[in-house]
Amino acid sequence: MPLLVDWLLRYSVVMCLLLHSLVLLTFCFHHAATSCARGCYCSERPGGAKTVRCSSLGLTEIPRDIPNDTQQLYLDYNHITTVPAHAFRELPLLGELDLSHNELAKLEPGAFRGLAGSLEFLDLSSNKLMTLSSEAFESLRARTNFSNNRWHCDCTLWTQLHKLKLQPLSLAGIICQTALPEEYKGSPFLLVKDKDFCIALKKTTDVAMLVTMFAWFTMVISYLVYYVRQNQEDARRHLEYLKSLPSKQRKSEESSTISTVV
Repeated sequence: MPLLVDWLLRYSVVMCLLLHSLVLLTFCFHHAATSCARGCYCSERPGGAKTVRCSSLGLTEIPRDIPNDTQQLYLDYNHITTVPAHAFRELPLLGELDLSHNELAKLEPGAFRGLAGSLEFLDLSSNKLMTLSSEAFESLRARTNFSNNRWHCDCTLWTQLHKLKLQPLSLAGIICQTALPEEYKGSPFLLVKDKDFCIALKKTTDVAMLVTMFAWFTMVISYLVYYVRQNQEDARRHLEYLKSLPSKQRKSEESSTISTVV
């Protein structure tokens, strides 16, 4: 009986220690998931929506310690140059994302993966974007601000943008800083029809193909002319050589040359 009591006491102590450790770990994980990102300012509205502001911190990349219950995230006025794949996959509740006034020149495929069901507004204004990849947005349907970027309007941009499922007003802020054809430089993207971009590309491609075919044809003709002239020159030299030979040998070799030419 004393042995049984002693075993029960030891077992109870071990279980208490394990339970205590589990509680501490749960608290630590919860604190890590809901605490504010380093250097950022966090606040909560009455409904429990968390806002994280990381504006003007000199950031060069997306922070990795953003709380996963964040609903509004402000990363504006930093020096972020790209948005990598899965950058926001740990933020399932994110409804508003501000990346304006950065140095974004590229959005990697899958950059906004995981936000299709929650994100309602995306601000990409005042960056260095020239073109887009539809793979970066995937099924995103958010209203997006694309204004004040370095857009190069051509058939590629038109094709990529019209693959997106963004709200129609999202395209209103795109102004062509450069364009192909150049006559559309400075024009709002939505006022230019797709055929004006893509027909220009088709014409350029057709001209390039014609130039290539002409060059190839010229090369073939030049080779044929060279080949014929070279054979004529060889035949002339051979005939001159035959004329310099004695009479009998010359006649036999002339017959051989004539039969060869024929």
